[in-house]
Amino acid sequence: MKGRIERPLDIVAIDDEPLALARLALLVRDIPGTRLVGSIGDPDVALSCIAERRPDIVLLDIEMPGTNGIELASKLLHMDGYRPFVIFVTAFQHHAITAFQAQAIDYVLKPVTYARLAQAIARVRILVHHQRMSAEARDYERRLLELHESAGPQHDPRDGEEIWASRGSEFVRLRTGEIERAESERDYVHIHNAERAFLLRTTLGALHDRLGHDRYVRVRRSAIVRLDRISAVRNRGYGDIQILLRSGATVQVGRTYLKPLRQRMIGINPARRFDLLDA
Repeated sequence: MKGRIERPLDIVAIDDEPLALARLALLVRDIPGTRLVGSIGDPDVALSCIAERRPDIVLLDIEMPGTNGIELASKLLHMDGYRPFVIFVTAFQHHAITAFQAQAIDYVLKPVTYARLAQAIARVRILVHHQRMSAEARDYERRLLELHESAGPQHDPRDGEEIWASRGSEFVRLRTGEIERAESERDYVHIHNAERAFLLRTTLGALHDRLGHDRYVRVRRSAIVRLDRISAVRNRGYGDIQILLRSGATVQVGRTYLKPLRQRMIGINPARRFDLLDA
């Protein structure tokens, strides 16, 4: 998550004991990157509050009058299109098995310490980060689909230009319109069309200038791809983002290039606003 400004984790605490709620509020206040958006003493009204405020985390007591914590957690599993991560905070050990059957992320015993609560929230932070990265990748894919649907057939005279590149022991003419990606290696650039690779003695920057910065985007320090050849952006987890090209080839995206890639896509379709995380 280095280099990325993460939105704070929103937390709702639910406990029928006012002192327990007050203690959780103090602890959450001191944990960086968190904010308490709800403190609820009546579990019977908690579900509507959670649906309204949509927190990332619910800190949930178990033994409460009315709806107990296990019952409430089970209801959260069936919320339409949204489900927060649940951390049980309780004074009793014997509910642990049932709690994890309700898909709790952690089980924290009272009296709650700062270190133990921070540890539990850190586990959720990793899950939320990957969840947000997945949402970002899905937004990229939607944007690409809209781009392909709205662009229609395009004819650029630059696509008819030719360059000489080596293929084995031969030098061949390659139309620039066939180039879908290029990757640098020392003093050479490997140029790829949909079928094979060619070798050109130049720098990646010089080739990028020749092909056009309006049509090709740098996705990591050593690679550029043609924007209209991208068919999907996939999140493979743990910050591993890949571009899938129409040819079926995949290209790794460098973390520092996610934001420029996003900006290029927004520039192509400025009428639509996409809420993607900054890289």
